[in-house]
Amino acid sequence: MSSSPTRTVVVTGASSGIGKATAAAFAARGHKVIGTSRNPEALAEADRAPGVEYRALDITDLESIERFTAELGAIDVLINNAGESQAGPLSDLPREAIERLFQLNVFGAVALTQAVLPGMRERGYGRIVMVGSMLGSFPMPYRSSYVATKAALRGFATAARFEESPFGVWITTIEPGQIDTGLSERRAKYIADGSPHAADFTKFMARLDAQMSKGISPVHVAETIVAAANSDRPKPLYAVGSNAPLMFAVRRVLPRGVMERVIAAAQGLKR
Repeated sequence: MSSSPTRTVVVTGASSGIGKATAAAFAARGHKVIGTSRNPEALAEADRAPGVEYRALDITDLESIERFTAELGAIDVLINNAGESQAGPLSDLPREAIERLFQLNVFGAVALTQAVLPGMRERGYGRIVMVGSMLGSFPMPYRSSYVATKAALRGFATAARFEESPFGVWITTIEPGQIDTGLSERRAKYIADGSPHAADFTKFMARLDAQMSKGISPVHVAETIVAAANSDRPKPLYAVGSNAPLMFAVRRVLPRGVMERVIAAAQGLKR
């Protein structure tokens, strides 16, 4: 996109982590960037990416989505980044928490995508990026609800790109691995009193949080997102961090049962 006309880019969840880094990367290249936050008026200056216009959006609220999209105008690039993390044994996850996570991580992104697609098709150009997670490709225990949302995002993107690419609209998925975004501090955790999973869950989450603190910078993910949007023919999937190329190569050659044991051993899990 550096050699293309100035584009209008929307980045959801642009006040921290990958979203903020991505918004800043697009703005630094001279594009008009609209970043979203639930309450942009309350954002501290440190939470704002330079050169980004912030607008209010709560993607768990359909009325908020409708208000936001009604005022958007022509959009060239949509980065569906907003989301939350969640952890806990499947048996202990409250139904309401799962439903909220899907609304935030999946249904909101789908609604925004549906809103911008007609204009992109009409103009013959569009790029839509779903920010997933490598957990969507390599599921881990105690992350079932989060894994399911990220796998769902990738499924929507991979299928819909067949439908929209003939119109010049390319949809792709970015799957970051371990990224040092501070997300572990905001992750919702659910474990029932007396749960038989309590000891293993506590041990697993301590190991996961330690790994995330050593993850790569969100800036690296942002550069991958910009490169995908800049491509004339974006790939279906980009993975970055956590030795992504090696992990996907190993998965192609190892039987699923062996791969499952490899992941379990790496996480210190009993099999």
